[in-house]
Amino acid sequence: MVTWKMKCSTCCLFAYRSDHNETRKLNCSERMMWKYSPGSDPALRIYPVNLGDEGNYTCEIASSAGNFLFFSSLTVAVPPTVTLTHDESRVAVCQASAGKPAADISWIPASNHSTEEEVHHPNGTVTRVSYIGRVNSMLPTVTCLVTHPATNQTLSLDLS
Repeated sequence: MVTWKMKCSTCCLFAYRSDHNETRKLNCSERMMWKYSPGSDPALRIYPVNLGDEGNYTCEIASSAGNFLFFSSLTVAVPPTVTLTHDESRVAVCQASAGKPAADISWIPASNHSTEEEVHHPNGTVTRVSYIGRVNSMLPTVTCLVTHPATNQTLSLDLS
């Protein structure tokens, strides 16, 4: 017998009993399924995964060899939406919207005159905005580098 429990004992129970070739699903999303055949490989598949799926998962296996517990923690990374624009007062604005975790923003050419703002959203995502002041007029192009575990992006803007 294989049983997956998600987050808490009453949230979701996903089980397979091999002697009856029987699968049960209680309080589980339709996005949760066996990755392969539960009799040969009882891996859990969640597709598509979303932020609400984050948390702790327990797999219990009961067999003639004994009872076994396996614990897993799921963290969902969300790539940010990246934009690069300019306004009249701060010249260039690079925004990495609704990422999880927050993205890192840097500039080429590097500048000591950049400032950042951060907004934390209720769903756990973060929007980070970086502003860069006037740059060397010999280099009319600025490049925004956004670094994130789920994606890396580079956007360039001609300020001439």
